[in-house]
Amino acid sequence: MTDREALLSHIVQEAVVRGHVVLSSGKQAEYYIDMRRITLSGVAAPLVGRVMLDLVSGWDFDAVGGLTMGADPVAAAMLHAAAAAGKPIDACVVRKDAKTHGLHRRIEGPDVKGRKVLVVEDTSTTGGSALTAVGALREAGAEVVGIADIVDRSGGVVEAAVSKAGLPYLFAYSAEDLGL
Repeated sequence: MTDREALLSHIVQEAVVRGHVVLSSGKQAEYYIDMRRITLSGVAAPLVGRVMLDLVSGWDFDAVGGLTMGADPVAAAMLHAAAAAGKPIDACVVRKDAKTHGLHRRIEGPDVKGRKVLVVEDTSTTGGSALTAVGALREAGAEVVGIADIVDRSGGVVEAAVSKAGLPYLFAYSAEDLGL
């Protein structure tokens, strides 16, 4: 079984929760994709890193991150997979707002100013979280090269929003791939 097939199996078996939920976008749905069950799993997270690096293999970047909390374990998985492959990248965490104490940083981790950064997310419905991260990273002087999701549940909504922002967009799996 390939990494891609194995990750899909984990997502379908462990992350898809059926039942009425309200998503972070405010939209209502009859299922929830709890990707933290995957991205924080000692078995599945390494698959996340390898699948996502393979997905964006044609893109030039040296750091990866996104809006906390969905993006954090995705970025960490990619950081570890890249290091294991002998091609290290850095990761960063983008807060919704700058801290009001300490160094008052909105973006944690190595400095992103002047660097090529890939924005990642675990799953998206509207693209709002990823686009918030894009704005913060650009404000910090990063060159955002694109956005990549593990799961796009939007049926084209995210791709349109990201395209409108002038960025390329990729995702590893659609809701359809998950049987939803």
